[in-house]
Amino acid sequence: MSKQNNKLAGLQKRKAISGYLFISPFIIGFLVFLIKPLIESLYMSFCQVDLAAGTVTKTFSGIANYIFAFRVDPEYTRLLVEEVSRMMVYSLAIIVFSFFVALILNQEFKGRALVRAIFFLPVILSSGVIVGLESNNELIANLAQTIEKTTEGVSVTAALENVLRTAGVGVRAYEKVFEVIDNIYDVALASGIQIIIFLSGLQTISTSMYEAADIEGCTKWESLWKITFPMVSSMFLVNWIYTVVDFCMRSDNKVIEKIQKVMIDQQQYGNASAMSWIYFVLVLAFVGITSLLISKRVYYYD
Repeated sequence: MSKQNNKLAGLQKRKAISGYLFISPFIIGFLVFLIKPLIESLYMSFCQVDLAAGTVTKTFSGIANYIFAFRVDPEYTRLLVEEVSRMMVYSLAIIVFSFFVALILNQEFKGRALVRAIFFLPVILSSGVIVGLESNNELIANLAQTIEKTTEGVSVTAALENVLRTAGVGVRAYEKVFEVIDNIYDVALASGIQIIIFLSGLQTISTSMYEAADIEGCTKWESLWKITFPMVSSMFLVNWIYTVVDFCMRSDNKVIEKIQKVMIDQQQYGNASAMSWIYFVLVLAFVGITSLLISKRVYYYD
């Protein structure tokens, strides 16, 4: 028994070493290139920064920049609340969408390779020399306008929303749902990597588990909740963290636009640094709390 435990401990140790070796380029890059700018930015958020010809003067001002962000600036607090709310709604929508698309792509059907390629296109389009294609490409913009014109007056979501508004049924909640549905293109575009991760997790599930469940009389719905969900639960945690972080780096993030405006247009580097750190800490706390809640439901297996 002790020999078996020693073997398992050695295997876990080798896996841990392999994991650290895998992420070592990022750790080295972070320590060499990012740790100093982070410290400099944090210190700058507590300073009044004055720019002169070739010089930068930093005068310590305490939490004045943070007070400015919350109490003086007329837009920052509102944008912060709006973006965090949008982040929660869209991140959840992306996770649900990517999971069910992965379930479909994991089935056996004709043309599966072509369908997978279509759903993986966002990963290709958002990398390399064509990064930002979805927001800066005239062809896609014209295509979106054409779709809007051809579907004008035939919006099912608009009609259903009008019915629910007339009936007075949960207007605010449904507004968020319809907003996500109307922006399903953005949701699909942001789901490529999540689909790949979910699909890789689904393919590790042994078919014998589903066969045994069928023999025992389990329905497909019961198999989904009793087998599929537990076996890929760790992928939910990975995808959730990735999705939230990816959302914070979107080109249409209003908080980031506000920070860039304060830093570049107004040249208030201290205030911009304080706004950046507020947003960073808020997102970090959100990721930490939600990840802790999700990790309690994660099932790990060897």
